Amino acid sequence: MAIEIGQLLSNNRFWSETLRGRDPDFFARLARQQRPEFLWIGCSDSRVPANEVVGLMPGELFVHRNVANMVVATDMNFLSVLQFAVDVLKVRQIIVCGHYGCGGVRAALGHEELGLIDNWLRALKALYHQHREQFVGLEADARVDLLCELNVQRQVRNVCHTTIVQNAWNRGQPLAVHGWIYGLSDGLLKDLGVTIESADALDDSFLYQP
Repeated sequence: MAIEIGQLLSNNRFWSETLRGRDPDFFARLARQQRPEFLWIGCSDSRVPANEVVGLMPGELFVHRNVANMVVATDMNFLSVLQFAVDVLKVRQIIVCGHYGCGGVRAALGHEELGLIDNWLRALKALYHQHREQFVGLEADARVDLLCELNVQRQVRNVCHTTIVQNAWNRGQPLAVHGWIYGLSDGLLKDLGVTIESADALDDSFLYQP
């Protein structure tokens, strides 16, 4: 059965009343200031609600989402979020989180013209081409999941290649960038073991001097 738009407003009232019932000052505190320690860079997929999968409340997770959790050097929306999170909110942890079975990644592995999104996903095609020997003999779903993991690993490095993150490290600000992936079939997060905490882990070609 389709959900009527009015149901969303009713759901919101119930959610607000429930939270205020547990903590009458919750929204008053939240309105005064946000102090999240985490920036989440994730996919727009509706099946991956950032706060819920990590069990955090409103105000505890700063979030940026786009199709296939991409970190694009010319995306002013992303760069503005990153700069605000690092320079103003002083987050200490950045999480790049993809998910298995990602529709954007699946589209990048195909050849169907979909429109504007094709330009957004072109970097994923290049990533597949760069690692194509790893895909030999894999079934379709396994190919998608492998590219999902490779994509997270690449986007972690892309975050670290920004002057925003490198400037934070240069001034001694504690900041770590992690790569995780979420399983739609079990709701579990997997750490891909690609955490970067300083510019020492980067190739010289991507380093900036203050």
